[in-house]
Formats: sequence, structure tokens, C-alpha cells
Amino acid sequence: MTAQPPPFETHTVDNQPPAFAGRNLWQDDQALQEAVAREGAQSYRNALAHYGDIAGGDLYHAGFDANRQRPQLRTHDAQGRRIDTVDFHPAYHQLLATAKTHGVAGLSWHAPRPGAHVARAALSYLHHQAEAGTSCPLTMTHAAVPVLRQAPALAEWADKAATPFYDPRDVPISDKAGITVGMGMTEKQGGSDVRSNTTTATPLATAGEYSLVGHKWFFSAPMSDGWLVLAQAPGGLSCFLMPRRLPCGKRNAFHLMRLKDKLGDWANASSEVEFCGAWAHRIGEEGRGVATIIEMVMLTRLDCMLGAAAEMRMALAQALHHARHRRAFGKRLVDQPLMANVLADLAVESEAATALAMRVASAVDAAPSDAREAAFARIATAIGKFWVCKRAPAFVNEAQECLGGAGYVEESMLPRLYRQAPLNSIWEGSGNVQCLDVLRALAREPDTRAALLEELARPAGQLPTYDQACAQMTTRLSATALEQSDARSLVAALAVLLQAATLMRNASPLAATFVQSRLSPRAGVYGVLDAATSFDDILERALPQG
Repeated sequence: MTAQPPPFETHTVDNQPPAFAGRNLWQDDQALQEAVAREGAQSYRNALAHYGDIAGGDLYHAGFDANRQRPQLRTHDAQGRRIDTVDFHPAYHQLLATAKTHGVAGLSWHAPRPGAHVARAALSYLHHQAEAGTSCPLTMTHAAVPVLRQAPALAEWADKAATPFYDPRDVPISDKAGITVGMGMTEKQGGSDVRSNTTTATPLATAGEYSLVGHKWFFSAPMSDGWLVLAQAPGGLSCFLMPRRLPCGKRNAFHLMRLKDKLGDWANASSEVEFCGAWAHRIGEEGRGVATIIEMVMLTRLDCMLGAAAEMRMALAQALHHARHRRAFGKRLVDQPLMANVLADLAVESEAATALAMRVASAVDAAPSDAREAAFARIATAIGKFWVCKRAPAFVNEAQECLGGAGYVEESMLPRLYRQAPLNSIWEGSGNVQCLDVLRALAREPDTRAALLEELARPAGQLPTYDQACAQMTTRLSATALEQSDARSLVAALAVLLQAATLMRNASPLAATFVQSRLSPRAGVYGVLDAATSFDDILERALPQG
């Protein structure tokens, strides 16, 4: 007799994709590999391939655990002593330790050579795909190094922030091989208007040392070893390093008031803090706080762009993986013409975002020795952060739709990406702040305008649609005064042109499709590429079959 299935088995599971994890995120990403090579970081290829394997395996799984159990604030111990500590799931520390060891937070500084910033950007891009929340302390630690180096007295801080070691213990930095650094700028009354900060910094007897009294409304990564903060000194708004532990080992005088209950970014803690006479060391001159910390802000803004591009990339990979293994109406989803159009359109957008982010990383790498690249990095960072970060939420939502209901449940990772996507457009200056920064640069720093026009002119003569749009932009930028109310329109147009120029200059096979679809009138949705587009070629480039 033939064995019959038990009566309680109501169905068999088929027509479902295999698990996504177990992929090498570097090997899967041809656009990233090409960008790293052309932007001068080919010598790091093996290290990136190694991290891509880790990020697509162990770290991918750890990301789910780190988000499942959110950080918990403990203000006091069992005996009633103030401790102000935050407890994390062990996966959070696994993610940070792995990232720090492999240079996500310090490769640019502890192993500097041509291409190091590009390689570090690629590492950050890979890590962010596995778990975005831990990118916050990693990027702040990376970006704090050049600021800390401005103060000779803080050389140990700069060195240990750059080193490839992670130590989560709450002990003085003299007992650690590596540290993390956060920041605190935003206050209740000011937001992006940091010059309205009210936290006061009173000079102490020893030169460069101050006592801080006040608050921060958003205090990022509260378990860091120290933070760069802005406060009002007698000479005006100034920048300070405020450590968790004093040199003698005692706790500094601050209180964590609560953790923020955020839309996303669940693995990472953000807090509110009060300074109660906290000891801090000034960096830079009094009254020059914004100018001192701006290098950190420029680097964290680059990482916002990288993070948004990484979220797009992971959302695309999830959608394409699903569509290749799911059947509907007698065909694989990926073989349905309209679905193929949507996926191909997403692939074009993702590659353009990655290409621009890595181009800006290359400019940052060259900036110390090349004034033209420094000027380009200055303005392209703000342009790219505005546009790429603004595109990410709609992009992730479209990828969710490719999975249908499966894209709305946590197992797919898409809900986590969707919650995370708005953050990069808000953090380190919202969209309006970026657009106003572009106007400011164009008005006050003529070299940024020249660098921008030179970059746009490089691929001239290849595609008439691009040449026409570029000529119109050149005329637009020649205006005596650029209207603030028109800033978003201007910056959005500049961003798309920069993406097109980057793809064209590097002979991307998607360049013509990008130009035809983005520089011509189109509906405001994905999936509207010309029907003659080679969807299969685009999708094979986007993610190898597997």
C-alpha cells in the first residue's frame, strides 16, 4: 500500500524562493566592482571580496537578531548608583567588532594610501546592506578622526578611533586598544540651527578644558567612549570632545535621560542627555565650532549617501531574488514583461546611486592634494546626499511591492529597510539644509561651480539628450542670483546630471538607458522604461543568477 500523508498536513510548500543569505555581496555587485576599480581602489579588491562574503552571511543573520531586541537604557545599578549604560543584543557587538576589525570605521586613517577612502566607502556600503543601524557609530567614529587630529592633546583619541579594534567595555580609553566616538549637536530649540544652541562651556583653570552645562535632544550612539559636541563658550559656539570617562577613570558628569523611540534604526541607540558640569576638551578656536566640526559632517554626509545607495542595492537584490524563484500566471515573475520593466528600472536607479556615491568618495580621497577634487567633493556631497537619500524610501517601497505581501513581513528584511530609508535624508541635515548648502557654495565658493561644470562637461558629445540638458544647466547656473525657493528643483536636476555623467564617463552599459529615462519627461513611478529596453541584460548585470 502507498503511504498516505497525515491528515493534518494541509499543503506542501512550493513556489517559494530559497533563503537569500549565503551570498557574497561583493561578488554579486558588478556595478560596485567596476566603481571601485575606476575610482582607484582596485588594490583592495581581495579585502572587499572577503568582507562581502561575511556581510552576506554571518552579518546578514546577525542583523535580524540585533534589530529583534532593541537597546535598553539602564540609568542606575541595583544599589542605586548612576551608571547610564545601554544594553544591546550580543549581535550588535558582533556587527561592530567585525566591522571595526575589517576597517569600516578606520581604513582611511590606519592604512592610508591612494584609494583608501574609496575602499572604506565600499566596506561601509557592504556593511550597511547587512545591518544599517550599526553604521551610525561606525561612520561617526570614522568621521571624527580628522577633527580629533586638530587637537594635539587628543592624539590618543584620534589614533584609537582609527585602529581596527572594538572594545565595548565602559572603561577609560587608556585601557582600550580601540574606541568609538559619537556626536551631540542638536538641541530642543534649534534642530539644524546649531548656532541657537544654549549649552554653555565654562573655561576651567587648565587651558583647553571646560565644564559643560546643558542638554542635547539627539545624542548619537550613547555607549561611545566620547562625543564631539557643540556648546557656547565665551568666544561663541565651539567644538569639544566630551569623554565618557575622565582621565582618572571616574564617570563624567552627564545623565542619559531616555532613549529615542525611533521609526527605524532599531539596533542602534539614540538618546537625550543632560550635561551637569561635564568635563570636555576644546578642539579648534572658540567661536569656530561649526568650522571645526564641518569635516566630520562632510564625511558623515557622504556615508548617508552611501547608506541610501546600500539600502537601494539590498532592496533590489531581495526583489530580484524573489522574482527569479516565484511563479505567477504560469511564468516566473522575472519573466513577466511588466515586472521585468520595474526590476530593470530599479536596477538602473541603484547603479546610478552607487556610481555617484563612489565618485564622491574618490573626490574625498583626492581632496588633500587636488584642489579641483576638493571643490567637487564639497558640492557633490550635498547634491548627492539630497538626491540619493530622497530617492531611497520610494525605491524600497517599490521593491516591497515586487514581493507582494511577503515584502510586508519582517522575515523578508524589506520592512526594516523601509523603516530605515527615511533616516539618511534627515540625519546630518535634511533635504532643505542640503539644498541651501549647495546654493551657499555656488554663491560663495566659485571653485565649486567651476568643478561642477567641468565634471558635467567631461562626457559631452556622447548623447544629444544629455548635451542638451547640460547646456540648459550651464545657462541656469550662470544666473546672477539663484532663488532659494527653486533650490530643490536645481539640486535634483544637478544630481541626475551628475549620475548621468558618471555612468557615461565610465562607459556603463546602463548609461544610455539612464539618460533616456531620467532626462526625458516620465511618470513619477518605476517600471516605465521604453519597451525596447533589454531588460534581461540589465537584470543579469544587477544580480547574477543563483
